[in-house]
Amino acid sequence: MEDAHEARLVAIPPKMQKRFGKGKMLIPRPLDVEALIRKVPRGRVVTLTELREKLAQAAGADVTCPMVSGMHVRVVAEAADEDLRAGKSRITPSWRVVRDDGRLLEKLPGGPVAQAEQLEAEGQAIQNSATLRVIS
Repeated sequence: MEDAHEARLVAIPPKMQKRFGKGKMLIPRPLDVEALIRKVPRGRVVTLTELREKLAQAAGADVTCPMVSGMHVRVVAEAADEDLRAGKSRITPSWRVVRDDGRLLEKLPGGPVAQAEQLEAEGQAIQNSATLRVIS
């Protein structure tokens, strides 16, 4: 029986091969996603693609499953929000994860507005148009 808490390498599913090609896909663990987010320094951001590429490289995979890694970013963000509300001082900076084009993430606790506030507090410039995004 496989352990649900272990990262797995699987063949890239046929339906995803048009996008990613053939090879190995990492199904990451939430703890691996969290550990990588914790490494993003204050005042910097990481895109979802950069996050997936770093996870895949560390595991010896060609790609990381975008759906699973996205779900884990949300789980990590929700846990970080709980830690913040509990008054903990060491919190995973999930607000530093942005879309590839700099747009902020709708599914993080508090949505893009809360994410923008946290990023601005760290010195990031935020473009406030139809959607909030980090200005590189």
